[in-house]
Amino acid sequence: MRRLTGVLARGVRRVMARADAAMNRLYGWRHNPLYMSGTLAAVSLAVVLVTGIYLLLFYRIGAPYASVARITDQVWAGRWIRSLHRFASDAAVLAAAVHALRLFVQDRSWGPRALAWVSGLVLLFSIFVCGWTGYVMVWDVQGELLAREGARFFDLLPLFSEPIGRAFAGDRAIPGAFFFLNLFLHVALPIGVGLLLWIHVSRVARPAILPPRGLTWGVTGILTALAVVWPVAMAPAADLFRVAGRAPFDAFYSFWLPVVRPLPAGAAWALVIVVSAVALGAPLWARPRKAARQLPSTVDERLCTGCEQCYLDCPYEAIAMIARTDDRPTLVAHVDPDLCTSCGICAGSCAPMGVGPPLRTGRDQLELASSFVAERQSGARDVVIIACGRGAGGVGALESVEGAPVHAVQCAGNLHSSVVEYLVRSGVGGVLVVSCPPRDCWNREGAKWLEARLYHDREAELKARVDRRRVRLLYAAEGERHAVLAELAQFRAAVATLDAAAGEKDIDLSALCEPVHDGAAP
Repeated sequence: MRRLTGVLARGVRRVMARADAAMNRLYGWRHNPLYMSGTLAAVSLAVVLVTGIYLLLFYRIGAPYASVARITDQVWAGRWIRSLHRFASDAAVLAAAVHALRLFVQDRSWGPRALAWVSGLVLLFSIFVCGWTGYVMVWDVQGELLAREGARFFDLLPLFSEPIGRAFAGDRAIPGAFFFLNLFLHVALPIGVGLLLWIHVSRVARPAILPPRGLTWGVTGILTALAVVWPVAMAPAADLFRVAGRAPFDAFYSFWLPVVRPLPAGAAWALVIVVSAVALGAPLWARPRKAARQLPSTVDERLCTGCEQCYLDCPYEAIAMIARTDDRPTLVAHVDPDLCTSCGICAGSCAPMGVGPPLRTGRDQLELASSFVAERQSGARDVVIIACGRGAGGVGALESVEGAPVHAVQCAGNLHSSVVEYLVRSGVGGVLVVSCPPRDCWNREGAKWLEARLYHDREAELKARVDRRRVRLLYAAEGERHAVLAELAQFRAAVATLDAAAGEKDIDLSALCEPVHDGAAP
């Protein structure tokens, strides 16, 4: 199962990389809608909520089809609002599905992220059911078809005193309680969606619920324009005495009908249960084997100064500041292994290099950088690439790019600024750091904190003694190797105009690691 999943995930990831690169060319990484699919789902749901409140004022349980028809006939204040409600509902499902797919192929569905994955799937299902009830409320031929299929499913369960399907026999009018129940579910489910959304982001720090303002209004404007130019038309009314020849088909909410309708109700239930179990069980079957999993971060309390930077930077709130057990007056960082995703961002934020996953602390990184310099023997005009192993044009998997040696890190946010300082002081002409775009960091905030440490003096900052002309940061998606090559050529040209770098011999790594305590010595 893991092997098949891995093959499929790699295939989808390649397609996704090309799509990301294309969107970056059109919109730039700051406004790439694929990077913000989760927040776009929230925007779409907000539009659905606002338009739904308006439509609810004119809906009548006693005359469902006629009331919706009257709304549709209102050109200025009804037709386009109903259409916007429909298109925003479709957009919410599409955006949520893209968001879930991205998280899965980026290996972010298991471990401490399992709660977000499971709650996200339940959230998607709730949106789907809410849309289903909305279509039934219209009571056109598509609503009738959805209602009949729903009745066929639930009649198999011992929940009601008589089969629901009898309500559609045509010997009597559909009871008003049926439409009231659909209306109740359609209104009540959004309340549950709000609760599920809170659970969905409960284990992340600084959750982003909405995209940038420009993208929010841009998507809302596009949906509104689509609703005005291409309004939703009324389908024929439901008629229990007539078999509809053709019914409209919404690919976002009725996609399952061609698969399920030919099946017996029991087989349909079995299919739903299997698909749901596979999806909800992803945190178990999609996780790597135990030997391949990264270990959580640990804290060397002797080195911790109590600065709280790792606590502030952790994107998953896995670090807490607790009281010390020794005589030093500061607090000490403590990592909860059940919440730690082993992203290593804490290692990049720790000036004395006392925290991080095993073999990826700042001290470990300096040792690897020392070996890298000794092996590669880069010259005073050469450029070294430090590349994120997940995005960054895919160069993190290469030994070199156009003659420039590549030093790969698992996440750019894990990179300690002292590694950049060491490479510059060792005599390389320049250091090109290539990271995933901040909107698509697999560890949420790695690229964001990296830039702040290199250029904005955020702890642990790149020291002022490092010549910034020899350091450059590039954001590149996995499918944007052309951007890496172009930036490398420009950076090489810029380095060539500088004086040859004067390398230092026998750089004292212990001096770069020396902690500064705010209290008594340990």
